[in-house]
Amino acid sequence: MTLYGKERLSDYMQQVADRARYFIGYPIATDFDYSDLYPLLQYPLNNVGDPQIESSYDLNSRSIEREVVAFFAELFRAPKDNHWGYVTNGGSEGNLYGLYVARELYPNAMVYYSEATHYSVQKNIHLLNMPGIVIRSQQGGEMDYDDLKAAIQLHRYRPAIILANIGTTMTEAKDNVPYIREVLRQCAIKSHYIHCDAALAGIYLSLLEKDPSFDFKGGADSIAISGHKFIGSPIPCGVVLVKKNYKERIGRSVPYIGTLDTTITGSRNGHSPVFLWYAIKKLGREGLLSRAVESLNLAQYLVEKFHEIGIHAFRNQNAITVVFPQPASSVCQKWQIASEGGYSHIICMPGITKDKIDAFIIDLLKQIEAQTIHSN
Repeated sequence: MTLYGKERLSDYMQQVADRARYFIGYPIATDFDYSDLYPLLQYPLNNVGDPQIESSYDLNSRSIEREVVAFFAELFRAPKDNHWGYVTNGGSEGNLYGLYVARELYPNAMVYYSEATHYSVQKNIHLLNMPGIVIRSQQGGEMDYDDLKAAIQLHRYRPAIILANIGTTMTEAKDNVPYIREVLRQCAIKSHYIHCDAALAGIYLSLLEKDPSFDFKGGADSIAISGHKFIGSPIPCGVVLVKKNYKERIGRSVPYIGTLDTTITGSRNGHSPVFLWYAIKKLGREGLLSRAVESLNLAQYLVEKFHEIGIHAFRNQNAITVVFPQPASSVCQKWQIASEGGYSHIICMPGITKDKIDAFIIDLLKQIEAQTIHSN
């Protein structure tokens, strides 16, 4: 490598280290350690095709991927002999896959999703050329079920595909899947499909709640989660789970790779399943639950710190996202705070500490004091 290349790389790595110190506004866990897996980076692991079927491309992590899928199938109470899934590039791909399966089941369906839904959903609907209706959200971000019912009644002649949020982007609101099913029953919609976007909250809600209402037992037909959020990964990743009999409508044999093509992408990253498998085996359900409790406690601590300095902040039930009025741009930029509609949020992911929260509050107080002096 040239001298310039070495200097450029050194500067970039220092920049990354510096910015990682002030990273509290996005849902990414930062406390992971995958150093045991570094030797795998010298191999081109590729999980092309269906994870359940071996391929002529034998440099893969399919067996590991199947264990990861099995863990989440059990966590989300998927039908024992009727589930299928794979490790994706993230929650957006998982949403695309759920909608893709739903479209193949019901080509004439209408998609219903709330205005608080992740931006990937509208893009995915466009890519799949599906009609969709945006449903109003309640104040905390949860879907407005009266508006959903009114919209469905206008299109009762169509099957319904519902995109339920299990942790919205800004407020971490959760849509009520059993109530959505009741709305479908009241509207006499027999042909329907419910996909749950559980990218952020799905994992820890399934551990915290005795009877999660959003999983397969609660009425979901497919679920998408992110792996790099609550669990943590150096590479964005996720998992999508669907009912197996639905998936079988879309697979096709590809002689070149010696397996079935049943996923969104062709080549799939073979390292991410190993990262997720390693974290699951290292932490176990109890370790993951402990992470969830710590994050919830930290979120409550942050709410109390805001209230101590006279700033209104709130979080939804069992949420690790704290919402508050948008501060000055200098504070948002330094701490990488996401904002929308005059509000910002901090997501108390594993890796964020009380020390970081306290340092943020100090910066916020300095900004408020500076604004007060300037206005006077």
